[in-house]
Amino acid sequence: MTPENALPRRLLLAATAGLVTGTVGLGTAQRARARGAEAVEPDIDSTAAWGARPPRGTVSTLQYRPTKIVVHHTVSANTSDFSRAQAHSHAHWVQDLHMDKNGWVDTGYHFLVSRGGWITEGRYGSLRTLTGGSAFVQGAHTSGQNNQAIGIANEGSYHAGAVPPTAQWEVLVLMCAYVCAQYRIPAAQIYGHKDFGDTLCPGVVHDMLPRLRDEVAGRM
Repeated sequence: MTPENALPRRLLLAATAGLVTGTVGLGTAQRARARGAEAVEPDIDSTAAWGARPPRGTVSTLQYRPTKIVVHHTVSANTSDFSRAQAHSHAHWVQDLHMDKNGWVDTGYHFLVSRGGWITEGRYGSLRTLTGGSAFVQGAHTSGQNNQAIGIANEGSYHAGAVPPTAQWEVLVLMCAYVCAQYRIPAAQIYGHKDFGDTLCPGVVHDMLPRLRDEVAGRM
């Protein structure tokens, strides 16, 4: 399915409580609902929903709010399969990579956004603590930031001129806005992986961070 063909299946979210002006296009999985005047909560497929393996050890819950978001890409194939099933397959691929190759207890990222605009929970407990808004699980996505930042990874490889599909970008904005609202993180505190280490991640998405911050601030 091409990005153009994916767009007609998206839902429109009407503005509520002065939160958003106009309408917001979302992936089918993102049947968003308003939560007062503070946030728009997207549908997120939990680890149970996509059939994640159980963690291999303890996933620590930190009893305070994170202070920033770090955006990644997973350097997976830039698939044209925009289905929910592909999002789940990608979540399995990332978990297997992190647990079996890296030797981590679970997926390092808190959440993943597929190229088709579906959100999956990455590390066990990330969705539960995000919904609560006062704690988060320690990630394994960015050296020196794992006890301070929520890691959100985009399916795909965004080097050499590749850019995120529209559905993925729109849902990334929505997801970041929800995380910022839940944890009281300013939109200015959205970074890319390469801000904290010697890496090319998240590719061209790093160049798009000023736009991401602006659009997240607008949604808030």
